[in-house]
Parts: sequence; C-alpha cells; structure tokens
Amino acid sequence: MNLDAIRAIFRFETARAMRTAVQSIASPALSSALYFIVFGGALGPHMAEIGGVPYGAFIVPGLIMSSVLTLSVANASFGIYFPRFSGTIYEVLSAPASAFEIVCGYVGAAAAKSVLVGLVILVTARCFVSFGVQHPVWMIAFLALTAIAFSLFGFVIGVLANSFEQIQLAPMLVITPLTFLGGVFYSIDMLPPFWRSVSLANPIVYLVSGFRWSFFGTADVNVGASLAMTGAFLAVCLAVVTWIFRTGYRLRA
Repeated sequence: MNLDAIRAIFRFETARAMRTAVQSIASPALSSALYFIVFGGALGPHMAEIGGVPYGAFIVPGLIMSSVLTLSVANASFGIYFPRFSGTIYEVLSAPASAFEIVCGYVGAAAAKSVLVGLVILVTARCFVSFGVQHPVWMIAFLALTAIAFSLFGFVIGVLANSFEQIQLAPMLVITPLTFLGGVFYSIDMLPPFWRSVSLANPIVYLVSGFRWSFFGTADVNVGASLAMTGAFLAVCLAVVTWIFRTGYRLRA
C-alpha cells in the first residue's frame, strides 16, 4: 500500500480545513452551543424527562450525530468536486496511487474533520448540560462509522455533481429533513404507532438511536439493528465508489 499517497492527500485536505477553521470547526460548535442554550438551558427545565434522561442531555447525542453526518457529506463532496472542477483530478488519477488509496485519503480526511467537530461539540455540550457516557468505546465506534459512511456518500455526491449548487442540493433536500425526522430532538417512542413505523424507514433513526445508547444505555431501536444499518449504508456507498473508479464514471470524462 502506498502510504505516502494516502498521507499526501490526507494532509492536503486537512490543511485546507485548517485554513478555514472558523467555518469548518468553530461555526458548527457555535451553532450547536446555541441549540444547547435554547433547548437545553431555556426549554429543558420545562420539558419532561425522556426515558429517565433530562431533555437537555437527551438531545446531546442527536445534535452531535446530526453535525457529524452533515459535515461528513459536505467535506467529502467538496473535497473531490474541487479537483474535478479545477482539472487537478487528472494529476491525482495519474499518480502512482490506487483507487483505494485515493479514497482513503479523501474520505479519511473528511471523516477525521467530522469526528474532530463532533468531539468539540461534545466538550461544548458539557459546558451547558450534565451528562455521562456509559459506553465510550461504542460512542467512538458509532461516531467513526457514521463519519466514514457519510463521507463515502459525500464522495459519491461530489463525483456526480456538475456545480457547487448541486453539491448542496442533496444535503439540503435529503439529509437535513431526514436528520430532523430522525429522533434528534425526540424519541420515536413518543410518536403514534403508525408514524413510529414510518420513522423506522429512516436510516438516521438507527444512527441517532445507537449513538444515544452509548451515552445513556437506552435506545429507540435495538443496538444490533443500529450497527447493521450503519454497516449496510457504508457497504452500499463503498460499492458505489468502487464502481465509479472501476468504470471511471465522471472522473476520466
């Protein structure tokens, strides 16, 4: 494996993020802090506990997961689209690096940035609400798997997009609605039976539920189902990326 190629792409993408650290890291942390102030500080004391967890603490895993998956898509899609837009993608493709190594560089950098932001939000949340993490290893595992899966999804979007506007279209029309309907601010057990069944078709429900379980030991759906859904989504995205490189679709033409 050409580790130098992976390292070069990873360092280039990470350096780009650090040049815009205010937008890449500080802005999501500030936005999440506002959520904690409004929902945790102002509304939390007036809300009933959910599953024995104070409302302010209950929304912490959902907000972290929401930020991580949104940023993973945005980071990876822009990371691969910009070389296509500028024409430097041909230099990357002609370099002595395999498709796997190229994807590792771009997706690894996008996922690492998202996980960093997630951890920053976790620390920020601790300043506003009190909570613990019952299963820290599983918390990191869910965080990393989600970041990698949605970075792969963002990579696909960046390859398919024809403009910067199209990069933003999928997150805005698909990811954001599914996120807000995925149990970030509520438990799907609070919904009527019909709408709870409908919610189970939303894959983000499984991600948020599994991640919340790592904090509080309670979940809306079985933890095994959450892991299976995350793994299935990752496998589908990986299969699509493999097909793109195998055929050269929208990369070499």
